[in-house]
Amino acid sequence: TYAPTTLAAPRDFWILRYTSGLEDGSLVICERSLTQATGGPSGPNAPNFVRAEVLPSGYLIRPCEGGGSMIHIVDHVDLDAWSVPEVLRPLYESPKILAQKMTIAALRHIRQIAHESSGEMPYGGGRQPAVLRTFSQRLSRGFNDAVNGFLDDGWSLMSSDRAEDVTIAINSSPNKLAGSHVNPSQMFTAIGGGVLCAKASMLLQNVPPALLVRFLREHRSEWADPGVDAYSAAALRASPYAVPGLRASGFMGSQVILPLAHTLEHEEFLEVIRLEGHSLCHDEVVLSRDMYLLQLCSGVDENAAGACAQLVFAPIDESFADDAPLLPSGFRVIPLDAKTDAPSATRTLDLASTLEVGPGGTRAPSDASSTSNTRSVLTIAFQFSYENHLRESVAAMARQYVRTVVASVQRVAMAIAPSRPGGQLEMKNPPGSPEAHTLARWIGRSYRFHTGAELLCTESQSADASLKALWQHSDSIMCCSLKAAPVFTFANQAGLDMLETTLIALQDISLEKILDDDGRKALCSEFPKIMQQVRTT
Repeated sequence: TYAPTTLAAPRDFWILRYTSGLEDGSLVICERSLTQATGGPSGPNAPNFVRAEVLPSGYLIRPCEGGGSMIHIVDHVDLDAWSVPEVLRPLYESPKILAQKMTIAALRHIRQIAHESSGEMPYGGGRQPAVLRTFSQRLSRGFNDAVNGFLDDGWSLMSSDRAEDVTIAINSSPNKLAGSHVNPSQMFTAIGGGVLCAKASMLLQNVPPALLVRFLREHRSEWADPGVDAYSAAALRASPYAVPGLRASGFMGSQVILPLAHTLEHEEFLEVIRLEGHSLCHDEVVLSRDMYLLQLCSGVDENAAGACAQLVFAPIDESFADDAPLLPSGFRVIPLDAKTDAPSATRTLDLASTLEVGPGGTRAPSDASSTSNTRSVLTIAFQFSYENHLRESVAAMARQYVRTVVASVQRVAMAIAPSRPGGQLEMKNPPGSPEAHTLARWIGRSYRFHTGAELLCTESQSADASLKALWQHSDSIMCCSLKAAPVFTFANQAGLDMLETTLIALQDISLEKILDDDGRKALCSEFPKIMQQVRTT
């Protein structure tokens, strides 16, 4: 089975399955692992896998009067949680996560197929529901394949002289592209190349997975970096699945989301993303065509315990053939149960040599009922095609690209995390802003405290109205820290337009990039006086 993150090895099983029809017309399927004592393998485990055990589990399908059937599912597994870092053990020992990942997922899949068979599911993009479901499965499996990088599938790690925060793996015979009318192995053998995957994992504090993935989906320009090294981008331009989420020939413009299909409870939906291309110069007008992505998003409206949120996408061409090759990339955010008995949550992850949980590297007090102490694991994997003579250049570009994405996601996560004083507050996305709805109230109170005047007349109304009024205020509103070196922390839409930047990039605007030494000294010396004048006026 696939591992959910890059931080632990996948599991393998040796299972005995027994299927039988009962006298009342029911069908029973029983499973359990074979051990060495019951006829299982006595040799070592497969390379890079950890042997796990399925305890008595299975399915009972009973016919119902008048048609239809009822299914009972029992999932009981021992995933050897002690073999993974302590911070990840909830993924392997939590019944809530097991239920969401296996039991409820199986029930939803069965019900989805039942509705498709009855003709109750609408078609999208001229495709039958079964075809669209196949696309969803191929995206999920392709992303899982990238995260795990099984040796049996042709993956191997690129050698490195030092510990890397981003793992690079290559595959010169990528069978995961199967589905294309062209054999993928033959295709890459002909051009002398293969597929390269850059991946990383990180621990997030106090960030609801659904909220983070929803933001990544709706605000692609905040994390997708079109400024990839020009040489590598030009080398990849000929491949239709080279660079996910960006234009090699020009800056990425706005995105248009075209829905294709969704599951019954809308916990998963498939869509086509059109990224409007813009040429860099007159000579590149021909190359400024729009780019299309097939995208699968799940878990953004899921409030059940243990549910993960995921955003997976793959470049496609305008024809969007049923057997189009797919090279998926994306994000997966899995919540971790809060634990009160763990002595420490500091563990080594592949994104950094040490992992600090809580301020100052100390573990914050756990409270399973408080959203301000929730933890989740984010896994990022991006795939690129390459030609052999450009492999090192593509690897360097991919590593830097993923680092840029990681930095952007970290800033987004910090911006949308609920504040500790209001950990129970619901998070909502205002237009164009990732801030919590408490932001408007804080800014309004701060403005009233310093000036004695009201900034937002809607502060006493709903939080959504206050935040919308702040974001759409005609005046430029910018928040600046009162440190020795002032730093911008937030600006509304008018403020961002004035500075010609975005909300995420705002935090990268430093005085060093704007003023020389004399200018910085002058501003820092005058800043307290300016604030005092604001207070008195």
